[in-house]
Amino acid sequence: MSEKVLMKGNEAIGEAAIRANCKCFFGYPITPQTEVAAYMARKMPLLGRVFLQAESEVSAINMVYGAAGTGVRCMTSSSSPGISLKAEGISYLAGAELPCLIINIVRGGPGLGSIQPAQSDYFQATKGGGHGDYNMPVYAPASIQEMVDLIQEAFDVADEYKSPVMVMGDGMLGQMMEPVEFKERTTTRVLPEKTWAANGRNGRATHNVVNSLYLKSEELEVHNHHLQAKFKKMKENETRYESFNTENADLIMVAYGTTSRICKNVIKMAKAEGLNLGLIRPITLWPFPVKAFTETVTDVKYGYLSVEMSEGQMVEDVRLSVEGQKPVYFYGRSGGMIPEPKDIMKKVREITGRG
Repeated sequence: MSEKVLMKGNEAIGEAAIRANCKCFFGYPITPQTEVAAYMARKMPLLGRVFLQAESEVSAINMVYGAAGTGVRCMTSSSSPGISLKAEGISYLAGAELPCLIINIVRGGPGLGSIQPAQSDYFQATKGGGHGDYNMPVYAPASIQEMVDLIQEAFDVADEYKSPVMVMGDGMLGQMMEPVEFKERTTTRVLPEKTWAANGRNGRATHNVVNSLYLKSEELEVHNHHLQAKFKKMKENETRYESFNTENADLIMVAYGTTSRICKNVIKMAKAEGLNLGLIRPITLWPFPVKAFTETVTDVKYGYLSVEMSEGQMVEDVRLSVEGQKPVYFYGRSGGMIPEPKDIMKKVREITGRG
């Protein structure tokens, strides 16, 4: 067993990416994720790999596009407004089917907002922050250890499906410190050879060309149908979630990331009051774990409570998944405010008639 080390979340991201054989990092500083770039700036050159601080977020994502087009593992990281600036490039990456990793350590918004933790980028991440018909897998770790594990998984998923992949954590996960173990990892995935990469002729009759431009409508529609078939396969194979204490629950909370950790404390508080609460924790925000709701909707008594560090974004996917079969409630804090167990419990009492 490898030794556990105490690391800040942002630095653990960098180390996990290095161990996943990331060859190039392109980024631009923005709080609360700047330590990711700082860590990579120290470590990557020592390994003979590429670190480059771009002049802007727009430049950084286009550098990722260029590096990904040659077939090497590459990544960028940013926070909220920086991801907004990268949105055009992310759409290009999805359209050109280029694998890469994108880290978003979310801060309060909208606008410049605050540097405090938030989950208000859910729509941006899961509903296509850029233009056009596309999706990408979005992972939402709840601990630094899970973040490390998911980063290594995300690179494999990116390569398997030729797709950008996002790992999204709130600012608390980026800034907090926890023990983390970098496990020796073997993948069961059969990753395809990157025969599509624009990396020279290599004995081929013609050069490979990487592009997302289709001037003929008929050709673009064929390409879009191809992408949709790939997204369908992702939904079938890559959806991940945790169900906690959901059997015969009075009420099931739905939360991800840091908020899910808080909700597990609420479950303990409720038990002392004779209430049986459960938790559905999406690990992939896209694809969203619809199955977790079809498995529980018949037996849950009062319905579902979406708990978020936002003004109500994931709650829409919860409602779509429940399909009106049970009530869906919402409790959220925003702007960098973190839900407290006692306030969530107050909402639980209100829903269950114990308030």
